[in-house]
Amino acid sequence: MKQVMFTLLLIIAVQVSSAQTVVKSDFEIEQEATAERKAVIKKVEKEKKEAAKKEKELKKEAKKEKQAAKLKKNISSKEKTIAKNKRKVKSIDVKLEKGKSKGSLPPNEIEKMNTKKEKLNLRIVEDKEKLEKLKKSK
Repeated sequence: MKQVMFTLLLIIAVQVSSAQTVVKSDFEIEQEATAERKAVIKKVEKEKKEAAKKEKELKKEAKKEKQAAKLKKNISSKEKTIAKNKRKVKSIDVKLEKGKSKGSLPPNEIEKMNTKKEKLNLRIVEDKEKLEKLKKSK
């Protein structure tokens, strides 16, 4: 019986001592929880920064693509304008030749057509210069 009592006391003593070492104080638990929260917050903030950085890069790329498309549109527009003005000049030339050959054009009409032709030629030159600038910026 003494032996059984001794064994029981020994077992109880071992359990109590192991229980005391496993139990942490409230302060230690609170410190660990705070540290974990800080780590989680830091990780979330880092992910937010990375997401914002990626979003910014995507916006930048979209802006570049938009500018490239606008530039391409402007170039094609200038080319069309130049072609249109050249057609107008040719049309005026044809009218002048027909009128002169028939002799049906009065001198003031011939003068008006020539000034209109000169203005169109000046516009063509200006548009060609603008087109070259656009192509260089491409």
